[in-house]
Amino acid sequence: MSREQQAVARARKAFETGRSKPLEYRICQLKNLQRLFTERQKEIVDAIKKDLNKSEQGAQLYETLGLEGEIGLALRKLKEWAAPRSVEKNLLTLSDTVYIQPEPLGVVLIIGAWNYPWAVTIQPLVGAIAAGNAAVVKPSEVCVHTAKVMEDLLPLYIDKELYPVVTGGVTETQELLRQRFDHIFYTGNSTVGKIIMEAAAKNLTPVTLELGGKSPCYIDKNCDISIACRRVTWGKYTNCGQTCIAPDYILCEPSIQDRVIEEVKKSIKEFYTDNPKTCPDYGRIINQHHFKRVMKLLSDSTIAAGGQNDESDCYIAPTVLRDVKPEANVMQEEIFGPVLPILTVSGLDEAIKFINKREKPLALYVFSPDEKLINKVRDETSSGGMVANDCLVHFSISSLPFGGVGNSGMGSYHGKFSFDQLSHMRSCLIKQLKMEGVNSMRYPPHTNNFNTPWHE
Repeated sequence: MSREQQAVARARKAFETGRSKPLEYRICQLKNLQRLFTERQKEIVDAIKKDLNKSEQGAQLYETLGLEGEIGLALRKLKEWAAPRSVEKNLLTLSDTVYIQPEPLGVVLIIGAWNYPWAVTIQPLVGAIAAGNAAVVKPSEVCVHTAKVMEDLLPLYIDKELYPVVTGGVTETQELLRQRFDHIFYTGNSTVGKIIMEAAAKNLTPVTLELGGKSPCYIDKNCDISIACRRVTWGKYTNCGQTCIAPDYILCEPSIQDRVIEEVKKSIKEFYTDNPKTCPDYGRIINQHHFKRVMKLLSDSTIAAGGQNDESDCYIAPTVLRDVKPEANVMQEEIFGPVLPILTVSGLDEAIKFINKREKPLALYVFSPDEKLINKVRDETSSGGMVANDCLVHFSISSLPFGGVGNSGMGSYHGKFSFDQLSHMRSCLIKQLKMEGVNSMRYPPHTNNFNTPWHE
């Protein structure tokens, strides 16, 4: 048996003992996971620094703080989430007990991404543990140092048979996908998402796909452009633009394009100084392969700000492109880097048409003081999530489901949504062996059968 087969077999054997099901055991595992982030903060932060050049504060803000909040919520709410859920009855079942019982699916495969390697790998694991599942954790091999720390630390804190960590690249992932799982949770791009879904189909395995896409950002000429651009700059260049819900491009009227560029430049300087390369809060592209990919996207567009780069350091300065054409290279794929194209449109109607011609994005942003305009964008477009007058922050709210639609993914998670996504909602009806007179109306013969006690 391969290492991957062994990990899955051990996880299934452990699940079949039933030890992951009692709420006390789930709570214990979640508390242990919570302890990991308290006791091993330095190892976690150091690895993220090596992989993505995130500062200690940045790693805490965008990775571990959210996870600690997610674990805390699961600990507080688990008994409520796992309790039977009563439902409405019909006439035939008035005297019966009818309810939904959440139960574990079994063995879940969690394939994480490299851009926020702890947040997007461990958040689904919190849901899997809370729901009583076993879970095989596959961190992204692109984040070499973080994957190693995860492999070393997780088995020290949580049940290593129920929740094994499997590291490796494409070959190891392919081997994992050949195994049978009860659910697969994947975070990444739509190309790999299709491969995951195809592999899952062979075993009729349900999937949650957290993908991405080109998240548009419409800036209304009547809004406070200075504040709008400050928030867009933060959302775009955080983690060096390597965020699945980063504003991918701006749509605005030609009359405000120059002002938008100036305000974005001003915010870049405020956040990252005159020389972002030396700023501890400015990250790096994950590797040279992605550096070359992002640089290639710039080839046929006009740079309005930034553009400086250093391949040896995987550094690309915060960059703004102006007068970008829809057919430009940068508009053909999700950028996933610190490049912000600006496309001009005649107004809101053209912006909505532009958005709707393309694949449904993971997030959609609109900046405007006009509630009617915001509602129009909401009602006439489709996206995984929509935020007005800010960027990214919806990810931080556990009471909102986080997920895509269409090409940006399927299924959602965070908080109770993670628990529900990784549970089977089992329909239960408990009837007593009496009151047969009431029940007799459903028995044959049905023709002219109107003299039953039910009808009398």
